[in-house]
Amino acid sequence: MAASGTTDARRRRLLLAAGAALAAPALPLHAHTSSPVPAGGRAVRVIGPWELSALDPLRNGYLFARMQVTETLVGYDAAGLPAPGLAARWQVSPDQLAWRFTLQPGARFHDGSAVQPAHVVAALQRARHAAGMLGVAPIAQIEPTPDGVRIVLTRPFAPLLALLSHSSTQVLAPASFGADGNVRAIIGSGPYRIVDLEPPQRFSIAAHDGWRGPAPAVQRASYLSVGRAEMRALMAEGGQAELAYGLDPGSIARLATSPAVRLHAVTIPRTTALKVNAGHPFLADAAVRRALSQAIDRRGIATAILRDPSLAATQLFPPSLPGWHDDALAPLRFDRDAARAALAQAGWQPGPDGILRRGDARFAITLRTFPDRPELPVIATALQEQFRQVGIAMRVAVGNSGDIPFAHRDGSLDIGLMSRNYGVVPDAFGTMVQDFGGKHGKGGDWGAMGWSDPAVARALAALPATPAGPGARRLRGEIAATLQRDLPLIPVVWYRQTLAASPRLGGVSIDPFERTYRLTDMYWTS
Repeated sequence: MAASGTTDARRRRLLLAAGAALAAPALPLHAHTSSPVPAGGRAVRVIGPWELSALDPLRNGYLFARMQVTETLVGYDAAGLPAPGLAARWQVSPDQLAWRFTLQPGARFHDGSAVQPAHVVAALQRARHAAGMLGVAPIAQIEPTPDGVRIVLTRPFAPLLALLSHSSTQVLAPASFGADGNVRAIIGSGPYRIVDLEPPQRFSIAAHDGWRGPAPAVQRASYLSVGRAEMRALMAEGGQAELAYGLDPGSIARLATSPAVRLHAVTIPRTTALKVNAGHPFLADAAVRRALSQAIDRRGIATAILRDPSLAATQLFPPSLPGWHDDALAPLRFDRDAARAALAQAGWQPGPDGILRRGDARFAITLRTFPDRPELPVIATALQEQFRQVGIAMRVAVGNSGDIPFAHRDGSLDIGLMSRNYGVVPDAFGTMVQDFGGKHGKGGDWGAMGWSDPAVARALAALPATPAGPGARRLRGEIAATLQRDLPLIPVVWYRQTLAASPRLGGVSIDPFERTYRLTDMYWTS
């Protein structure tokens, strides 16, 4: 009874803290209001672990796209097929080099100004920055046309439409930018407009009266960043949020029996993996990286932590990523004895404390991770113990999500535990180029570090000009097989997104590509 009382008291404290966060006055920062907030109607309160660390689409603007404030030229439907966004339609020349996009008639920004071709051109030129994804496309020219935009390529590039759906290409009104060219406000063209903006924690939105489509049933909504997964679950259960993302496995199990929420879940093309510094003297040998992989009991982690053994990752690309997941690959397996033998073959022998030594070197490394995905620190602790059992001492450092990219850039990373979405655009090619296409082993912030392979580079170079079919499948298979062999990233588990929603909301669903929260599909049922 004492334990139960302690738990109840803790929940009450968390709920009171959550209520205080929700009740705190919002301080508008560069808020833009084109008309009064609708007087009637309740607000859908969305909560998640992600902070609004920047307004610039190149750095952090995906939350505005998810809340349907901003638009990209191209969208994607539920089946992962290209769909109209700011472009109503498009066509490509017979040689696949010239693409013409016709803008939606009557598209207007939230300040009332018309969306013009020049605005789209400026957004796309800006998105070609190294921080964006469009920079991987072989673009020779982007120019306005009387009713849209023309993009000229230097060579055929099939993934172009997918890249044009990435949040870094969202189109903002000219008034969004300050005199220095930096983003100072978010004035988009989507069905919702910003009402209050208080980075990094919250913002609120209202339906845009000038939206060219049907008026959404949900007229108001807000987003609040809530750091603790347990608090997010309690807020959903306590009626303090209508949509709660980023739930921990324990809360999911508890909420499954709660009448206060409805759980929605979908497997998405995201993989939790170890990003390995292949330039580290202990980790440069692919045989050692394979030994680390063999030391991981993926099924045990998936069962005990995620409560779903089917999420044990047998390869980097999950089954939810068709075209890249390869059923023919020999699956990654747990074999502790084989791991110990491989480490011994690499010259590592147990020391007096059971930790491996090679000469004067002790096999001690640091794993960095972050709590934005609440299961990551728990998985890190499990990996720490599993690696200890083969003689590797691994310290776990839980910090911010930016720590892994920073440590990649300054070379200080040993291993990072991360969660990578390979469906951030429906064609994974753009993500693959960012992660594995770097020159001289540079790799990407969330991809390879100190590792490169000529076969992967050739396949990535050939893929965009290869028609869909056997040739493209062969190239993707070569990439997957090489990654499975060399393990610059060591897959641990695949991912299932779970959302806790209020039963008062209808039309709730999860976008498997994590591009939108689909607010315009929702309606109040009571």
